Amino acid sequence: MFAQDNYLTDDAAKSAIVKYGRGLFEHGYVVSNDGNISVKVSENEIWCTPTDVSKGAMTPEMMVKLDLDGNTIAGDAKPSSEVKMHLRVYRENPTVRAVVHAHPVYATTFAIAGVALDEPTLMEALMQLGCVPVAKYAQPGVEEVPDSIAPFCKDYNGVLLSNHGALTWGSSISMAYRRMEILEDYAKVTFNLHMLGKARGLTDEQLAGLDQRRRAGGFTTGLLPRGVNQPQNTTDILPQIN
Repeated sequence: MFAQDNYLTDDAAKSAIVKYGRGLFEHGYVVSNDGNISVKVSENEIWCTPTDVSKGAMTPEMMVKLDLDGNTIAGDAKPSSEVKMHLRVYRENPTVRAVVHAHPVYATTFAIAGVALDEPTLMEALMQLGCVPVAKYAQPGVEEVPDSIAPFCKDYNGVLLSNHGALTWGSSISMAYRRMEILEDYAKVTFNLHMLGKARGLTDEQLAGLDQRRRAGGFTTGLLPRGVNQPQNTTDILPQIN
């Protein structure tokens, strides 16, 4: 399954892209031909999804192999024009092994609204993902897009794309995919908190404790938000009983 330096083999990478592409489709994170996935298989090579194909209907034979300059090495299909985003992530952050782009509803809503996911609320999201910034608007398919995400590729684990969708990455395709799931969950919970009109945030001290735990678990990237000034969750809330 693994080649040298823990890169996936070509066959394993193509099969994984099909598997996680189906996951994006079944979760409703993409519709029609939306989204794209790539996996790095050597220092200068990636496999990526083809253009104009539903992520729920892909086969390994459809995948396209590129070098990091975007030249096609193998495969008969045309790569997605949005692969430029993926290539930029790999160039900016050599530790990345996979990139996932999708349009999950809640995360995309935040991207269009121009609201970063940076509230000190959901423990799991903060531990595994961290804050998620919003990159400025860029026209799809051209170099404006990779230029817009470049500042975020090292310190963050994902980015919201203005008026577009979301991009996540990681040291494996499973991690990049999980971060897309976490990002959407973080956006959904944050949206619902706004609907309630209240939330109990974590303090800097509580966030520091989370940071220690996540680093012990191997999660060493992703910036944490600023905490609230006073503890808001240190007493029980009892139901009102007659």
